[in-house]
Amino acid sequence: VIEFMELKQGNLSVAEYSAKFEALCVFSLHYNSVEAEEDKCVKFESGLRPDIIQLIGFSEIRDFPTLTAKARICDEDGKAKTSYYKALN
Repeated sequence: VIEFMELKQGNLSVAEYSAKFEALCVFSLHYNSVEAEEDKCVKFESGLRPDIIQLIGFSEIRDFPTLTAKARICDEDGKAKTSYYKALN
């Protein structure tokens, strides 16, 4: 449970972070209820890297599958943008 509470994305891709989040979420009874969907989204969002939070934070998405999908898109777009600018140099 401590690992789950302290989980951050760090250098993980959103897909990797999401998979780890869901695997650890199983051990937290609170986040496994339908009523806790909003709390689960807030917890997931708080562990994302600041660059991704900046892009999706204003949306206040409280549907977990939607939130993870949007975060993955932002992550992939960010990587594509980085690759593009590296190729220019």
